[in-house]
Parts: sequence; C-alpha cells; structure tokens
Amino acid sequence: MRYLLILVMAGAMMASANAKPTPKAANPFFGEFKTPYGAPAFDKIKDADYLPAIKKGIEEKRQEVAVIVNNKDKPTFENTIVAMERSGKLLTKVMLIFSNVSSANTNPELQKIEEESTPLLSKLNDEVNMNPKLFQRVKAVYETKDNGNFTTEQKKLISDYYKGFARGGANLNDAQKAELTKINEEISMLTLQFGKNILNETNKYKMVIDNKADLAGLPESVIIGAAEEGKAAKMDGKWVFTLAKPSFIPFLQYSEKRELRKKILTAYNMMGNNGGELDNNKIASKIVNLRLKKANILGYKTWADYCLEPNMAKTPDKVYDLLNKLWVPARENAIKEVAAMQEIINKEGGKFKLEPWDWWFYAEKVKKAKYDLDEEQLRPYFKLENVRDGAFAVANKLYGITFTERKDIPVYQADVKAFEVKEATGKHIGILYVDYFPRASKRGGAWMSPYRDQNNLDNQYITPIVCNVGNFSKPAGDSPSLLSVDEVNTLFHEFGHALHGLLSNNTYPSVTGTNVAQDFVELPSQVMENWAMEPEVLKMYAKNWKTGEVMPDELIKKIQNSSKFNQGFETVEYLSAALLDMDYSTITADKEIDVQKFEKVSLDKMQLIPEIVVRYRSTYFRHIFGDPVGYSSGYYSYIWAAVLDADAFEAFKETTLFDKKTAESFRTNVLSKGGTDEPMTLYKNFRGAEPKIEPLLKRRGLK
Repeated sequence: MRYLLILVMAGAMMASANAKPTPKAANPFFGEFKTPYGAPAFDKIKDADYLPAIKKGIEEKRQEVAVIVNNKDKPTFENTIVAMERSGKLLTKVMLIFSNVSSANTNPELQKIEEESTPLLSKLNDEVNMNPKLFQRVKAVYETKDNGNFTTEQKKLISDYYKGFARGGANLNDAQKAELTKINEEISMLTLQFGKNILNETNKYKMVIDNKADLAGLPESVIIGAAEEGKAAKMDGKWVFTLAKPSFIPFLQYSEKRELRKKILTAYNMMGNNGGELDNNKIASKIVNLRLKKANILGYKTWADYCLEPNMAKTPDKVYDLLNKLWVPARENAIKEVAAMQEIINKEGGKFKLEPWDWWFYAEKVKKAKYDLDEEQLRPYFKLENVRDGAFAVANKLYGITFTERKDIPVYQADVKAFEVKEATGKHIGILYVDYFPRASKRGGAWMSPYRDQNNLDNQYITPIVCNVGNFSKPAGDSPSLLSVDEVNTLFHEFGHALHGLLSNNTYPSVTGTNVAQDFVELPSQVMENWAMEPEVLKMYAKNWKTGEVMPDELIKKIQNSSKFNQGFETVEYLSAALLDMDYSTITADKEIDVQKFEKVSLDKMQLIPEIVVRYRSTYFRHIFGDPVGYSSGYYSYIWAAVLDADAFEAFKETTLFDKKTAESFRTNVLSKGGTDEPMTLYKNFRGAEPKIEPLLKRRGLK
C-alpha cells in the first residue's frame, strides 16, 4: 500500500503559470523522526497526519498478522510470539503519540479523529484476539513453554499472550464473537464520550467574583491567580475560580465565605450530573451493563472477576478484605477529625454542623492550632522547578542517573520541557517530557505515559521516551509556580512512574516498563513519594523562592509532626471510591441502573460519614468509566500498592535513606524488570519476603 501524503497548502497564489506546483509533504509518521534519539517530531507533525497514519498502521498490522497466521511452518516462539511482538510498529508509534497529545493538548480536530479511529481500533483488536488460527499457533507454543529452553521473560511473554487471547474471546463461538465485538465497540465509544463530557464540564464552569469582600481569607497568590483567570476569560477586574484543583482547592482551604465554598464544591460534585448533553448518568449505567455482559460471555461471574484475574489480588474477595480492614480504623479516625473541627466551629460561635464544604477550611484551622502549621507557610519553599530538580536529585543519589534539559528536542506545547536522562557513565538512557500546568485542552489529574517503550527486540536496543503530565498551580503575577504539599507528592509520584519506564531493561515490548499488573504498577510511583518530605531531602530542594533560604529545621519539624494529620479524611475519601468501584464491578444482574441511587446505596452500606464526599462521584469517576483500560475494578490498586511501598521504604529506613545496595536491588529487581515475571516474585526478590500491612497502618496513624 502506498504511503498517504498530506498536501502542504501554499501561502499565496502561484506567481506565474510556469511556477512549479507545491510539493507534497510526506507524513512524518511514515519515516524515521530526524530528531535527537528519534523523539517525536512535534515540529513536523500536524493534526491532519494522525488519521492517515492510524489507518495505514491498522492495515499494516492486519497484513503482518495474516503472514503469521498463514505461515505453514510449525508454530515456534520465534515465528509466532516474537513475530507478534514485531507486528504493528507503525500503529504503536502513532497511537502512543496521538493518545498522549489528545489527553494533554486536545482540540476539536483531535477529538474528531478519536471518534473516527476508536471503532476502527476496537475492530482490529477483536479481529486479532478472536482469530482462531492465530490462537491455535499461540496455544501450541504455550504448551511447550515448560519443555523448551525459555528464559523467565520469554515464559512470561508466552503466558501473557495465551491468557490475552483467551480473555479476548479466542475460545468463543462465532455468535459470541460477533456479540463481543459489538460490546467492545460500544464500550470504547461510551468511555470516550464520558471523558469528553468531563473535560467540557470542567471548562464550562466558572465561579465569578466581582465583590472584593468575597475574597476574604484568600492568600494573595490565590487572588492574583483568580484575577489572571478573569483576564484570560475576558472578565477584567473580576476574579474567576474554576474546577481545576489548583483553583478550587485553595478556595476551599482559605475562603471565609461559606456559601461560596458550598457553591464551588457543589459544582465539582455535580460534574456529569446536570442533565443535558454532558450528563454521564446513562453512559455510566450502559458501561456497567456492557462490561457485565462481556464478562459473562467470557465465562466470568462479574466484571471484577474478569479484571482481577491477571492482577496480584486475583479475586474480588481479596480486594474487599483489604479495603474493609482499612475502612474501620480510617472511619474511626475521620470521626475524631470531625469532632476536632466541630469544636473549633463551636468555639467561634458558629451555629452550624460541619459540612463537606467546610472540611478543608476547618482542617487548616486544626492544623494551625495543633501544629502551628499553615499550608501557605510552605508554598514559598516549593517552587515547581526546585521540586522537580529535587526529584531528579533523589534519583541521582539513588541510581546515579542525571537529567539535562534539551531545548533541541521538539515539544508539542510551549509549557513542555524535554530532558535527556543518562547513566552516571554518561550513557544515554532515555527522554523525559514534563508538562505541568493546567489548560482547557488538557484533561484533569496527573499521569505518566510512554511515547516509546524500551525494548531490545532483534538485538536493536530502543531507549524509552516517557512523559509526566500534571495540573499544578500556575505562576501568578510576579510569583513563580508554588506548589502545595499535595502537589509536591503528586510530582514525586508521577516521577516514580517515569523511572519505572526509563530504567526498564528488557527484550520484548509487551513486558517492558510499566506493562505490569495493575495493582503492581503503583509501587514504583508511590514508593517515590516517601522521599519527598524526608528532612534530608527537603534540605536538598525546599528553598525559599525569594531568598534562597533552605527550609528551616523548625518548619521541617512541623511537617514531620503533622505527617499523620487528616489521614482519616484522606483514607476514607479514597477508600469510599475504591469500594464504590468494586460495587459497580461485582453486580450480577443485567438491568438499567439508576446511578445516583446505586451510589447512595453503596455509600450508605459502607456508612460513609456525611461530612465526607466520596473522592470521585460516579458521573466524573474517570478512572473507571472514562478510559477503556483505566482502573475499572482496579481503583483499589493505589492502596494495594501502598502496602507494598510502605514495606519497601522500610528497607531504606532500616539502612539509610540513599543506601546504594538497597537502591540497586530495587532498580534491578523491580524497576528494570517491567512485567517479565510475577509481581510478587519480583517484590520478594527485592525484599526477601512478602509485604506486611503494619508499616502502612503505622504511616497513616491507623494502628
């Protein structure tokens, strides 16, 4: 098939009839990127390039799979499994770039491409997964995996392929395959619409303040940021607050205007639940039922049984067991926290009961009274660039690696920066993009994604390219970006994911980097958070942005003293979302769901206290409804991995914070291994035993 070409439009009419016609520019995806280390050529890629590249990638994948299927030779690891690993290079190349850009910097054209390409990709996926001849070849290799001279990585790859085909519908009859194909396409389109609705809801809402008195209690930096939001919205002289967390969370923490706190938190909690074209209630209901149908067709009782099979948890009972063990002490702590805040309300003469929109405001007062600590005392020491460099410095002390900004590597948006990552010897490791500020074209939250996975297929070592994306506090006025403690931890968290991708050192693309079990993938990210607030580390990066003064010992001591503060709230808020996810995922009856009623019954069953709203209400729970892969039946993964990371960090605390031997063991046995072995095996290779829950309970003050 000939490569598709994109016309380059001329900027003016031809000067004469003899002028040469404007040449066609080759689609940049159809050749090697002429950039340092083959980084995406964002200076050459146009929106119009994506769809032709996706379609050609799909066609090439079909042709490559057909060659494997029609091979007359006996199935072998090389001509079947490795051949599958080689297939679809163009499609993988374009989709990793497209999915990242459309999440971080979308526009109407990219959204149209998503809508057109999603069913095409779903169809291709089903064609491959349900191909009976291909499955028979994979099965034949699978049956020899314990007899052949395979490495651990190869055995894991063979098993993953076999299980992937079985879970993808390869064993179904033709009628079941047709039904599953239809279901998969419906789910993919519904999840796409769910996420799009959330983005549009977020961008649509603005709380406009035109009376300066309504800014009472807000720090100057928050006021300046709101004024700049007003200017950007063409509302000069007014202050605008949005549903982006760097905007509304500080408002909830500091605003003395209780009705306005209620107004903006209610708007956040009602996202996707306001009727009209952006309403997500029916979409969520349809997704839940379609997933149950899919699970049943594949032989599973519930969607959770299907999702959890390849994870460390394995069964819904094990997930519920962990969540419920933590729920009871966390809820007890949260009730104590309510009492402490209500006491302050009563002392101040407030004749009202604490409500969800009061929590952040009075939690700050309790922190101030109990620990003499105010979040605004800390922000001047958390300049974004210093925090980022602090994370880099931690990685350097642990693993000897370095990060150097490369301005010659193209980026997709002006805020994005590219860093080259090297070993201590100077050897190139990979590229890290960082994209930290919110914008209307970016979905909410923070994440890490690969632009290119590390692999060593055919002895051609391919280095990784990954990104960290966030929605952190923007610079305001003359002030740089100054982060909250939560944002600092989030930056370190996503950087931990990045290290998992960057330090991968394996052969086959499907089992490298972050291609691991869902409830294991959060270990490298969450363990990295542990270093962020350690006194030794704070002295490395927490410097006053005006004076350069290192954070004083007195302030560091206050951070340490308050480390268990508000853990009841944070744990309950999270666990309620994880339990809600599991309740959706364990339904057994196929019927239309009243999402609001289902949510209420679920939260009432767990006895969620009225002062706390579940972290993600159903209609904006993007983790489980807004992504075809996502964290459906897997939001528990963060707390599952928290058990691992608390136990893993104890290994460093038992030695020293930057113990080289421990760091090398973690790199060798966890970070570099990707999904080349069973997660618990990898963990025990590092720690010497399975993790204990006690370090997590101790850390959160739940024991």
